[in-house]
Amino acid sequence: MKIATFNINGVKARLPRLLEWLEETRPAVACLQEIKSQDEGFPIAEFEKLGYKGIWHGQKGFNGVAILADGEVPVEVQRGLEGEPEDDHSRYLEADVFGVRVVCIYLPNGNPVPGPKFDYKLRWMKRLRARMAAIKAEEVPAIVTGDFNVIPHDHDIWSPPAMAADALMQPESRDAYFRLLGDGWTDAIATHNPRGGVWTFWDYQAGAWPRDHGFRIDHALLSPELADRLVSCGVDKTHRGREKASDHAPVWVELRA
Repeated sequence: MKIATFNINGVKARLPRLLEWLEETRPAVACLQEIKSQDEGFPIAEFEKLGYKGIWHGQKGFNGVAILADGEVPVEVQRGLEGEPEDDHSRYLEADVFGVRVVCIYLPNGNPVPGPKFDYKLRWMKRLRARMAAIKAEEVPAIVTGDFNVIPHDHDIWSPPAMAADALMQPESRDAYFRLLGDGWTDAIATHNPRGGVWTFWDYQAGAWPRDHGFRIDHALLSPELADRLVSCGVDKTHRGREKASDHAPVWVELRA
């Protein structure tokens, strides 16, 4: 079974590329971030033509997450994180599908540093950790995947000095990420690529894509019950180079049934 994540950077603007990717790679589950669409405008009919069912948590103009499943409607467990009732950002969606707890996240960027946006990022990561601990306590096969907006290690970016002042590489961001792993979750891409050098994002600016100046911020964290079933994982890098593509590439994990 393949579970994938894709920050699509606008589901309507990238719809042809998204449908193309779904047809060519056919993941059993596809988690989407930055759909940038209100709930009523989400193009579910286009995915249903391909046989996908879905749930989504939208927001006008930015944010937004969705979970698509091949032939099955995901059973929603939770949308949004507890802890800040005033937080109305659409960044978290959790569902059960094909016997797996699937969590799709779009973690806050946090720039500029320092500032309220960075403080919000760190609070959000603390809330995420609490929810992940609750999921882990259920001892269910689970995956938390999406755009984490954290570059975990220096070997996860083409040039560490290029982003040294960015929220994605701050010690506090990395520490919060490593605390998730310390709680017993497995970073699939890092496990299969311990020396790094795998990118999932290339900026539209400064020729980042043709120069391969990228970094890894899209992750798939597996619970112990699911980590034992990991067969392979990877990045569909070629899709980043297509016309009017997202600035992210899809990330996927292959799991034993």
